[in-house]
Amino acid sequence: MSLHDELTAIQHCLDDLVRTVGRLEQSLARLRAADTGREGLAPAGPADPVDGVITITEAPYDSTLWTDADDEGLGVRGRHAP
Repeated sequence: MSLHDELTAIQHCLDDLVRTVGRLEQSLARLRAADTGREGLAPAGPADPVDGVITITEAPYDSTLWTDADDEGLGVRGRHAP
């Protein structure tokens, strides 16, 4: 398969994705309209921003969250590179 054929196939996949997302947005608008009792297919506005400031504590992270996680570019902790 030539580069041109591959790029054409990728473009078709992206076009399909855009159409699918559009249909999902319309379906979601219909569901929201049905839930709120509104008529029509008006798209919902953007999500409301989160009020206030989100603070990140200085407390250390729970180390169990990182069990078996790879260090990017370094591999799994405790194993040696090949």
